[in-house]
Amino acid sequence: MSAAPSGHPDIPVAAIALIRDRRVLMVTARARDVWYMPGGKIDPGESPAQAAAREAEEEVSVRLDPAALEPLFTVLIQAHGEPEGRLVRMSVFGADTDAEPAASAEVSAVHWAASGDEDNCPPAGVEVLRRLHAAGLID
Repeated sequence: MSAAPSGHPDIPVAAIALIRDRRVLMVTARARDVWYMPGGKIDPGESPAQAAAREAEEEVSVRLDPAALEPLFTVLIQAHGEPEGRLVRMSVFGADTDAEPAASAEVSAVHWAASGDEDNCPPAGVEVLRRLHAAGLID
């Protein structure tokens, strides 16, 4: 794990980008006011793809095969709610499933987001929406 210039270590996380009808799945975590990508911190001994698949099941009740996830990109940006200079390093994976996402005990709501939803997102979510839009994957 690298340390940012501030001396704070990066926060390694993994997330899925499940896209349907030119929208990407996002969630509102319990007691939070912003939309996040379904995902979370990478546990010790876990690959980013394994973490993304585990978090997808925990947060939106979607079971994914880590080997079938497509690495899309990594976002390195200021972590929401953390001291200035603390960065999140988010590995984003494309996911393909017909399963219907549903909010779990960790998540209060699911949302299908487009680029116009940036105001609902923390910095990492904004960057993901921008990259997916630039790639022509979402409106």
